[in-house]
Amino acid sequence: MYFLRPRPSNPVWSSLKSQKFSKNWCRQLSQVQGPLETEDDWTDFQQTRTSLKTLTDAMSQYGSEQTSQWSLRDSLHRPAKDATLSALLASGAHFGHAASRMNPNFLPYAYGTRAGITLIDLDHTLPLLRRAAKVVRAVAANDGQIVFIGTRPDIRPVVQRAAQRLGPQGFHVGDRWLPGTLTNKWQMFGHETVRSKRIIPDLVILLNPIQNMNAIQECALSNVPTIAIVDSNVDPRIVMYPIPANDESPRTAEIITGVLSIAGREGIAIREAELQRMRLAVDTAWEDFHKMHELQGEHPTEDGRPRDSNAVGFDY
Repeated sequence: MYFLRPRPSNPVWSSLKSQKFSKNWCRQLSQVQGPLETEDDWTDFQQTRTSLKTLTDAMSQYGSEQTSQWSLRDSLHRPAKDATLSALLASGAHFGHAASRMNPNFLPYAYGTRAGITLIDLDHTLPLLRRAAKVVRAVAANDGQIVFIGTRPDIRPVVQRAAQRLGPQGFHVGDRWLPGTLTNKWQMFGHETVRSKRIIPDLVILLNPIQNMNAIQECALSNVPTIAIVDSNVDPRIVMYPIPANDESPRTAEIITGVLSIAGREGIAIREAELQRMRLAVDTAWEDFHKMHELQGEHPTEDGRPRDSNAVGFDY
């Protein structure tokens, strides 16, 4: 047997909820009873409203309050760390193009056809997505620059948010890839810019590869690894790490890009933790070095080297 326990609640909030509920109920009650034509109808209506308000005030201290709501755009602003088959299926990632347009090299990733549409095997999509996430994590952990390319208007916010999650290591192209950005960098950016900054990225992620074949070709000529969402009409061999999925679904792009960008953010955190560990190790080594010379009765100079000219210090 279950008992309802009263919970502490805000009286102002409870009053507002009661008033709102009473108004809605009275509106529905008046619609059911019809217009109030006589005094008896008005008296019955007042009594019903009073009893309803009394019941609402007595029961408002029980129950629970809803604190979170699911939103359709949560996959853009709050992506999941790891994708699931159900999430990919719900986003329509398994829908390919017409069976007559399927690329012959895409056959290993095709589940079958239905109603003339190629169905993508998500049992291949999920492990390939996780493999790509490991690549992104490793590149970000080694201070690599990652570029997200999505040149359709519906996926432009997706690449923007993905690049923002990586901070200074993330970049995005949302309008158009300028031909010669990598292969003609000396004329595009100038000699001073090329010598002082890193122009060639360490990894490129494409959400619509067919519309960005120039970028894929330049990455191949510049030895830049590529990750791309590959649909059934695309040859998976054009990129280094293909992810078979529907490249026309914005929700699929949000899920895949969210997983990859979070993996990159984890790689940045790993790098920062490693740098912090190295700083602590160097500081500890210098402290031990000073203590050792203090015990020996020697006082090192300001740069940490011993005063004895015959002694050998660390040269960094």
